[in-house]
Amino acid sequence: MTDAATPFPGWTHVYSGKVRDLYRPAEAGDDGRLLVVASDRVSAFDHVLEPAIPGKGALLTELSLWWFDQLAGADGGRAIANHLLPGQTPPAETGGRGMVVRSLEMLPIECVVRGYLTGSGWAEYQADGTVCGIALPAGLGNGDRLPEPIFTPAYKAPLGEHDENISFERTVELVGADRAAQLRDASLEIYRRAAALAEAKGLILADTKFEFGLDADGVLTLADEVLTSDSSRYWDAETWRTGESPAARMASFDKQIVRDWLAGNWDKQGTPPVVPEGIVAQTAAKYRELLERLTS
Repeated sequence: MTDAATPFPGWTHVYSGKVRDLYRPAEAGDDGRLLVVASDRVSAFDHVLEPAIPGKGALLTELSLWWFDQLAGADGGRAIANHLLPGQTPPAETGGRGMVVRSLEMLPIECVVRGYLTGSGWAEYQADGTVCGIALPAGLGNGDRLPEPIFTPAYKAPLGEHDENISFERTVELVGADRAAQLRDASLEIYRRAAALAEAKGLILADTKFEFGLDADGVLTLADEVLTSDSSRYWDAETWRTGESPAARMASFDKQIVRDWLAGNWDKQGTPPVVPEGIVAQTAAKYRELLERLTS
């Protein structure tokens, strides 16, 4: 989608997605830099909703920057390359919502890792005993931890179309055997590191998705947002252990509040209804709480 994105001095708007806006330098030509700005927009069921969530873009950007730092080695693990450009400061006018990054050749794979059985995976498991075609042990319940995290990639569909869950074999066809294995192994490593850090903060990282690109030297590079409330499902660990229903166990720190309200108040036909002020406030509070718990 495109829209009348906010202008920023020294940058030219080139693209808007559902929640992020992309800019190139206004006068320097294509010098490999991009400005990525996270908006306060919120999307659900492939629609951008009204109103926006106040402060959401800044909260998600701060959380992404924190995770990029952890994965660069602050957590004690090996440094994983990311798209941030050191020493580059986004315009102050972005209000903490911007990141200056290197341009990458983005790979058409959404790298999903699932550590727990929930969402669409739970529906498939009930029907077939599988998640994205991967066979799982019998007897698992909604919200249960999987024996091992699983890599369940998706093909990033062209704008306006739905992403498509694909097999690892299809991933190999799309990007080659070596690159597919690299994507799988990097995604599982990042998930395990992040899940361990979240667990130390009393949180469960149920599932998440990553995007990767290649830099000018062909190095696999973590891009976009990472491990945010928009790209990941976090639960409170104590509530997950003691909750008396799946809904209670899996109350999440993301826009699930919005999704649940919308599912109960819209038949997915036509324009979505305006989200009530109370739902907006609850969602903003959950985004803020997650950031504070992880980074404190």
